[in-house]
Amino acid sequence: MNTTDSVFQRALSNMLTEIFDGPPGQEAYLHNPGDPGLLRQLDTIGASAASKRPMPGKPTIAAHIDHVRFGLSILNRWAAGEANPWAGADWNASWQRTTVSEDQWRALRDGLRHEADKWRKVVATRRSWDDMSAAAALSTAAHTAYHVGAIRQILAALKPGE
Repeated sequence: MNTTDSVFQRALSNMLTEIFDGPPGQEAYLHNPGDPGLLRQLDTIGASAASKRPMPGKPTIAAHIDHVRFGLSILNRWAAGEANPWAGADWNASWQRTTVSEDQWRALRDGLRHEADKWRKVVATRRSWDDMSAAAALSTAAHTAYHVGAIRQILAALKPGE
């Protein structure tokens, strides 16, 4: 691995850790130090809140999480050698899970955690980065960070009514 690949890999791994687990120590680029990150925050949300629409027609937290989990599963299939896992991917279906029971919510969070951990291992062990792999990895960080923000806005919208 050359120095550029090593620096990119380390920075991206740190960013994914910050997004999913919160910033390690005082080094933070996306969240404030002490932020719980996506996975720990989701563990504080019940199925009822995860199933509430912030406003009519808008996606629930459960839908956001199913969508992120689905996207990571596609990337993990690609990283495992599947030539084109995007072919036939039903992105609309990844938004259809709007209501979850406590068991379904736990399974959805576990599925996200599993796919995120797999993807982070891919990033941490990749030896070289071409345009496609770098773009896929960077898009994961940006895409997931967007959904963290959307989920936090949903939570803020739900608070007054709860």
